[in-house]
Amino acid sequence: MHTTSPLRQQTSVLDFAEQIFAHLPRADQRRWAHAYLVSLLRTPGKKSVRRLAAAISDSPTAAQSLHQFVNASPWEWDLAYQELMRWAEQRLTPLSWQIDVAVLRKRGEHSCGVHRRFFPETGRSVNCQVGIGGFLVHQQGAVPVDWRLLLPGAWIRDDDRRARSRIPDDASAQGLDGHVLDLARAMSRRTRLASVPVIADLSAQSGAAALVRGLSQLGCDFAIGVPGNLPLVVGRHLNAQRHDGRSLPDVLPAGKFSDPDCCGSNETLTCYSPHGRPLRVQADLVGLPHTGPYEPPLQRTYRLLSVRGERQPRAAALWLTNMVQQRGEDVIAMVQSRTRHALRDLESDFGLQDFEGRSYPGWHHHMTLVTAAYMHSTLNMPGRQAALAS
Repeated sequence: MHTTSPLRQQTSVLDFAEQIFAHLPRADQRRWAHAYLVSLLRTPGKKSVRRLAAAISDSPTAAQSLHQFVNASPWEWDLAYQELMRWAEQRLTPLSWQIDVAVLRKRGEHSCGVHRRFFPETGRSVNCQVGIGGFLVHQQGAVPVDWRLLLPGAWIRDDDRRARSRIPDDASAQGLDGHVLDLARAMSRRTRLASVPVIADLSAQSGAAALVRGLSQLGCDFAIGVPGNLPLVVGRHLNAQRHDGRSLPDVLPAGKFSDPDCCGSNETLTCYSPHGRPLRVQADLVGLPHTGPYEPPLQRTYRLLSVRGERQPRAAALWLTNMVQQRGEDVIAMVQSRTRHALRDLESDFGLQDFEGRSYPGWHHHMTLVTAAYMHSTLNMPGRQAALAS
């Protein structure tokens, strides 16, 4: 991996804040951005506004000023994300752009976007906000560089809620697939990451087919985790017969491609998990069914990778990719999550869960500052990246 030397990487928090938040129009905003970063980096445990203020000032008004800066002061977070991306790219060699979800638990029901949500991974429903993060993945881990807030339809349709939370007019109810596509578009507008693959797991969500089509139109490489019921077109080059000799239908659920009693595989691979456990991977060339008469006649070819552990009786993990010329082993290595360590560290040490406010801009301001604090700490301290990845 190509990075700058540890000595050249050293940047003071003040210099870092001046670069990332140079676009803020007022000197007092830039001063409070620096103060918030310093307090996030200094304050152990829960990052309440009162504790953050106490870490940087004895003034009784410091907490109110920090709260005002995050929740009420008008400033643009997208430009800060752009600078964070640039700063990270100068220090890292990007391998992929991975999208992951942060579940931000909430007790009340007034914080912007809060709702009751069921998560199939845990089998539980929680009261939460859902943040969708875009992470730059590098050899030793991942760093966040952009965030979206999931807004359920109930929040979008309620004019009173929108007004109280200051949700902008152009914000709409989107599923995870829509936010992933938005993040990919933002990526394509910025720097060289447009040529880096997008990785996202929608295996427990709806919208996988729409996301695959959207990313294909965007022209970027990708690998998307898909559910077993996603309809896929059987590739023409496959042996489209069951093992009993009967013909297969033209369209099959994605999960059926890994069923040994259903159809043959174009390729079988043996790969390894990050922990060295063997994985059995079946690879098939497939397409998406046409959705209507106005869809372009060109049928894109994708590769479906069905991944099972050696002793894994449950359903295979399914990944759909347009990188059909890439070695299957390389794609499997690419889709292994690199964001879990970063999310855990963001929650435990940088205040990801600790936003005290109810507004849409306030949430984005807090997430921008948390991201900046994490990036400065992670990329500015020699040896920290390796420690996080271990």
